Amino acid sequence: MEVYQKESRRIREILHRYTDIIEPLSLDEAYLDVTDPKKGPPSGTLIARRIREEIYEETGLTASAGVGPSKFVAKVASDQDKPDGLTVIRPEDQLDFIAGLPIGDFHGIGPVTEEKMQEIGIESGADLQETSEKTLRRRFGKRGGHFKRLAMGEDDRPVKPDRERKSVGTERTFSDDVSDPEKMLSRLEPIAERVAGRLGSAGPEGTPIRGRPVRDCPVRERTMTLKLKSHDQKATTTRCQRGRAPCGRPLCAGPFGRRKR
Repeated sequence: MEVYQKESRRIREILHRYTDIIEPLSLDEAYLDVTDPKKGPPSGTLIARRIREEIYEETGLTASAGVGPSKFVAKVASDQDKPDGLTVIRPEDQLDFIAGLPIGDFHGIGPVTEEKMQEIGIESGADLQETSEKTLRRRFGKRGGHFKRLAMGEDDRPVKPDRERKSVGTERTFSDDVSDPEKMLSRLEPIAERVAGRLGSAGPEGTPIRGRPVRDCPVRERTMTLKLKSHDQKATTTRCQRGRAPCGRPLCAGPFGRRKR
């Protein structure tokens, strides 16, 4: 984990050469606003190419990137050609790109909402584009309007460098492949303990609390997420809501989960 964090810091230094408007999502993922870059041409495509080149030259690591007119489009684009690719979606092409997306790729649509979408015949971005906002709001409330706007390419969320931290987690990449469920579960235990320790000392923005009892910590545990990523970059995600025992069903079974993305 320490090596992972070190490389993450090196990559962040490369990103800051081009812009300080960076919104981190995890140790290895972030949004960048390069509308007015610190150096280089004001072109998201060219800057993304240079950043990927510099990351490889200075760390030996590959990186995938997505360039788009909004956070939603850029995020989905970055997932199209992992682990070493660049996908560029121009503003005039975004509606066609969104139309071809499976509904599970939309921001805010998890497994439960995806199932509800499928119940009314919505399987793709094209289906969402053709569904009236009134129908979506009746079924999903305010979120229905959000989904409709995303489908129509309307996402004006800014990149927020000071975004409030809403989760606490940790990751570990194994040097050798682990396929045995029992071995995997045994290796998950110390990872879970590390997360528990971080959660106990996390403040409102994820910073350590000094001089305050842990019971007064404002962090509230609502969802536990387990993500397993294989060598081919396919990820399996399992979530448990608060109130449901995490051990109530196997976390590692079959292809290690229920939902693949």
